[in-house]
Amino acid sequence: MLESYVTPILMSYVNRYIKNLKPSDLQLSLWGGDVVLSKLELKLDVLEQELKLPFTFLSGHIHELRIHVPWTKLGSEPVVITINTMECILKLKDGAQQEDHESCGSSSTNRSTTESMKSAVKARRVQQSASPDPDLPPGYVQSLIRRVVNNVNIVINNLILKYVEDDIVLSVNITSAECYTVDEFWDRAFMDISATDLILRKVINFSDCTVCLDKRNASGKIEFYQEPLLYKCSFRTRLHFTYDNLNSKMPSIIKIHTLVESLKLSISDQQLPMFIRIMQLGIALYYGEIGNFKDGESEDLICHTKDMLGNITGTEDEASSVMQYPTQYISQDPYLHQDDDQQQGWVSWAWSFFPAIVSYDDEENDSGGIDDGTAEQQKSQSLKDHIISVGFYCTKATVTFKLTEMQAESSYYSPQKVKSKEVICWEQEGTTVEVLMKGELFFDCQIGFVGCQAMCLKGIMGIKDFEENMNRSDEEACFFNCGENLSVKGMTYLTNSLFDYRSPENNSIRAEFILDAAHHKETYTEIAGMQRFGAFYMDYLYTMESSSGKVSGNQQDLSSGKSEDFGNVQEMSTKSLIVGPLNLRLDSSAVHRIMKMIVCALEHEYEPYSKTKPDVIDGSRTMPSSEEVASLEEYIPTRLTTFTILKCTIIIPVAEFNLLDHLLPIIMGEKNLSGLLNTASFQPLRPLPSIRILVDKVNLEHSVPMYAEHLVHVVSSLGQASDNLLHYCYSHCYLKIFGFQAALTSLDSKGLYCIPVPVIPSFSTAVYGKLIKFPKYWTKRAHVPLTECIFELPNLTVQATRAQTLLLQTIYQSWCHPVGNVSSVVINEALLNEVFQTSGVKSKNPLPTLEGSIQNVELKYCGTSLVKCASGTVGSIKICAKAPGDGGKEKLIPLIQGPSDTRDLHSSKWLNESRKPESLLAPDLVAFTIQIPQYMDYCHNSGAVLLSSVQGLAINVDPVLYTWLVYQPQKRVSRHIQQ
Repeated sequence: MLESYVTPILMSYVNRYIKNLKPSDLQLSLWGGDVVLSKLELKLDVLEQELKLPFTFLSGHIHELRIHVPWTKLGSEPVVITINTMECILKLKDGAQQEDHESCGSSSTNRSTTESMKSAVKARRVQQSASPDPDLPPGYVQSLIRRVVNNVNIVINNLILKYVEDDIVLSVNITSAECYTVDEFWDRAFMDISATDLILRKVINFSDCTVCLDKRNASGKIEFYQEPLLYKCSFRTRLHFTYDNLNSKMPSIIKIHTLVESLKLSISDQQLPMFIRIMQLGIALYYGEIGNFKDGESEDLICHTKDMLGNITGTEDEASSVMQYPTQYISQDPYLHQDDDQQQGWVSWAWSFFPAIVSYDDEENDSGGIDDGTAEQQKSQSLKDHIISVGFYCTKATVTFKLTEMQAESSYYSPQKVKSKEVICWEQEGTTVEVLMKGELFFDCQIGFVGCQAMCLKGIMGIKDFEENMNRSDEEACFFNCGENLSVKGMTYLTNSLFDYRSPENNSIRAEFILDAAHHKETYTEIAGMQRFGAFYMDYLYTMESSSGKVSGNQQDLSSGKSEDFGNVQEMSTKSLIVGPLNLRLDSSAVHRIMKMIVCALEHEYEPYSKTKPDVIDGSRTMPSSEEVASLEEYIPTRLTTFTILKCTIIIPVAEFNLLDHLLPIIMGEKNLSGLLNTASFQPLRPLPSIRILVDKVNLEHSVPMYAEHLVHVVSSLGQASDNLLHYCYSHCYLKIFGFQAALTSLDSKGLYCIPVPVIPSFSTAVYGKLIKFPKYWTKRAHVPLTECIFELPNLTVQATRAQTLLLQTIYQSWCHPVGNVSSVVINEALLNEVFQTSGVKSKNPLPTLEGSIQNVELKYCGTSLVKCASGTVGSIKICAKAPGDGGKEKLIPLIQGPSDTRDLHSSKWLNESRKPESLLAPDLVAFTIQIPQYMDYCHNSGAVLLSSVQGLAINVDPVLYTWLVYQPQKRVSRHIQQ
């Protein structure tokens, strides 16, 4: 008797996705307890329709399918479905595939088949409801089916997925994947939902996942196979479902978290452009930039859906098999409820876990034929109410970049082999990617990691700088590090995840989620993010609120330019990125490896997925209504991005070798690369003079209107727009730098840096700029600025001796003036001794120091369609020389100073006195304004205007300045730097 209820469930799913099955043979085998099906072809059109992906299946087959049903222990042992060797090949859909569906609504055969199926299913339901089975009451059937569905074990052995595009072949091979139900301790068990415990837990284990990225030739064949991107990586996923009651069709809270202990990626120079291409594909799909789903194609998709529904049950055998199954359980089981026109398969049921991604409009239209939209509206609203938490956690990740070269075998007919050499490695610890969403009203993504570092490996472009015979330490190989180690930080990256034993789900407590924007910002601050991670933290928050109590069903409708969308919906998007204290050393080894990666990334001929659309002015613009203008005045949605670096240390040493003249031409667009020079040996220079730059904090803010085109279209049509509306028509950028300072230092043979010699003391500055969106809309409004920029510098001081200046010049020349591949830059040892004096030892003849300072600098730039204007002020400027004086005291000799009182300039007293800078209330030294009109047909007598004023400026020529200029270090021992 149980067979008549359980068998149709398994039969309907198998028959839905697999071609050419004989239901009679399948049913007999299933009643025997086991069924084995071989060489099965998948119904690719059904998969494409249910997955709703922008990909099309080129092929798909299953080598073997096994179904084991323990009829005698159906209430205590799971049904096991095993798939051996499943392979699918996908490619990106072409736009032509969606343009024509051969009049999908005019097929009389499909319509008649669908109508007959509807009437037959309705009649069967009435018959079953009129004469229920007395031995199996509906409550028992519902409970049994729920237990069976909740405990189904799915095992896939050898899953192969391939994606092809242009010359790219991306393949994913998973040796085994198993999904099963677990208990509260995440151990395998036979569980069910009860009134006291409305929770269901599942685990998916993936073993030996291998990802390959290869390049095929014009004939579609792969000449040689690259090393896998990812080789035999295992990870596990935990799923936690929370239901409101036993009759809930879908869980109210869904948590899906994945943990990877070790993730090792390997990318070669040939794979890098293909890998970036795949990343660009994902971004283009996310933002909808691929022209597959254009406006007006929704009707074609709906017709395609109806056509598929008609073809699925089009054969006579399939129709009879569905009709002969009892359907009473369909209306009783909350998990397997099906509409009259559309069956719900496993893929649709799983895909419905992500209602915020699937378009609700398509789902409503796919039901086709329901006159009363109340049920569909309630269904859509119920999907929106789900809380979904998706997390990815990685304990340690490693990305290695390799350079490859072709090597021919000794035999002429032997195939070529590829030899790779590791040149750079990125290591990252404690990675977290978490997504929390509730329908379309709330979306939050947080990304962070505890620590990271980048290292140089082996040689680069013939320079053996990190070969085994160089004996260079690991500290020198590591040129970038940020954050902390997991041994120090702990497992904070797993906080509140399903892998954290302290999380509410692992302690039988219902989790609480922050779904309010104000509360979210108070909780997830910069301090909280850095305390949890330490190296990097990103928080992206998107919220949608309705001022009238209603929310649009699709947030993308707001971009259509409807005025009522702005009045009803208030959207907000904020993105905060925080980088912890970091150390970066840009030596020759690191710079050339980074530049080589950029060169390899640019060596491709892929067409972009989307092109920038030219600004087309709508000639039929109408004046906006007063209600629309009032709604815009009240609220305009914007996207705000904040990027912060808490502390940054950058060291730029002398270039020990320089191959930028071979790399920069390619980056600048020149494809004719000259032959690379090979250097037989490399000797590191010690001591290694360097420039050390230290920045306490960098803050960058960028804001842009969310729907700029519609906003500009409305505001530009107004006769006199308010300052508030004009403000939101710009993209704003604000950069603030705090505590910037530069100094000279030197690296000795022990890998230690000497005490820094300051060159630029600490100072702060700020830059603000704004750029109007869609400037072609503003060509006839000369008073509207198109571009504005403001630069502020409270004070800046630069000080250096002649020896320090020569050393800075040497560092600059080593990077910017290479002569061929090898050149000699002489560094006198006496020069280094003069710059880096031994601590505690005073120099016999201290050199004079030249110091220059400037205060209260403010520069402004503004450009309109008629004129460009620049203005600025300089508060004061001072250049002085510091020289040793009598009694060991330092003597300050001003050379240039302004503003200054020059009334007593002729007297000797004025030359000898030490003048202090003027007060902040003193007039500015320089004030200027420049106006340059733009060329226009109606401008005849136009010309540039320059207005400037200079206060008193004093210049003093002192012998100390001559001593500073003519300084030459004593030539003792010269060192040659190999560039």
